[in-house]
Amino acid sequence: MPKIKQIEKFKHPNSRKTKSIAKQILKEKTREKKKLCTNIKTNLQGEKFLWFRDNCCLEWKECTASHLENLIEKYLSRFDEELEQIKLKHSIGNRKNRQHASREDIIKMTLTRELEDFQSCGIELPNLLDPAQFKKLREWNGELRFLQNFKLKKFNKTFFEEARKKANLVQPKIKSNVTSIMETS
Repeated sequence: MPKIKQIEKFKHPNSRKTKSIAKQILKEKTREKKKLCTNIKTNLQGEKFLWFRDNCCLEWKECTASHLENLIEKYLSRFDEELEQIKLKHSIGNRKNRQHASREDIIKMTLTRELEDFQSCGIELPNLLDPAQFKKLREWNGELRFLQNFKLKKFNKTFFEEARKKANLVQPKIKSNVTSIMETS
């Protein structure tokens, strides 16, 4: 903040020196604001990846599309218990104003945004269908500086619908091949 004191020292507010110092201060403020936004985004992404790492079943050698779909559904319903507790507190007290209103609103906004993402463009996650990325996520210790090592992919509702269709198409082909082999022998 010594530059602000320097600006006050100048006699003329429109002098070149005053304008250049004001410009430098503005640059520093915008730089700090961008750093803060980046840090917030990285923290949110890290929390999401940690949730997926902690909720992956330990027996899985690799993650299939159905496993990932179940994980995402579980992720989207992670606040259900907390919302039930808040509703229970509302029903017990006969007050007009809501207790925990800000927390409830934040949860609802987060869930609607994530649900819209899942149904439209997709939720950005490490590509857990790739065994190397799945292994990397399991071995990740939670440090945010290693987030850049993950290859991210967006998973949406249509991706899983197409995966189910492909799985259903593959299974009848296998069954028909097995029956044709049994008939010939």
